[in-house]
Amino acid sequence: RLKLGSALLHRLRNIRGVARGFGYCALAIAALWAAPSAFAEISVAVKPEAQPYDEKRDAAADVDAALSRARAQNKQTIVVFGANWCHDSKSLAGRFATPRFQALLGAHYELVYVDVGKPQTGAGRNLEIARRLGFNKIKGTPTVALISADGVLLNRRDAPRWRNAASRSDDMIFDYFSKQAKTK
Repeated sequence: RLKLGSALLHRLRNIRGVARGFGYCALAIAALWAAPSAFAEISVAVKPEAQPYDEKRDAAADVDAALSRARAQNKQTIVVFGANWCHDSKSLAGRFATPRFQALLGAHYELVYVDVGKPQTGAGRNLEIARRLGFNKIKGTPTVALISADGVLLNRRDAPRWRNAASRSDDMIFDYFSKQAKTK
């Protein structure tokens, strides 16, 4: 009788613990159900992405045309070496496509996108354009070259540092190109 009693007591304690656990879960579910407005305000900042890197385009002709227009208008040229497989390349291109960036870029720059494939794996494209502009190799994507109206590379040190473009804030990117626009 004592054995049966302690086994029964043990089971009752386990059931009570499980019931308490279910009670906590039920309480949490009820709180979520009762206060959906508390979670309605949570939002995720979605950064735009674009896919302007076209492997079929004549990238050398595009770069030459952009440099020519920039020279004629006394603007700088932004040459973005990137790829559509690259999240950071797409993120930077997406931001450039927004009205805020379009106003800045249109006033101060000619913009051209160059598809470079996957140069990190040996499957690069259009790398001769990068060499022509002063880069021995493309270390990562995107690599963003700023070229003066006179055809001089202005940001050799900063150009390969855009591999984290998707992690940068819009303001940080905007400020960078605003400041660079003032250098001729």
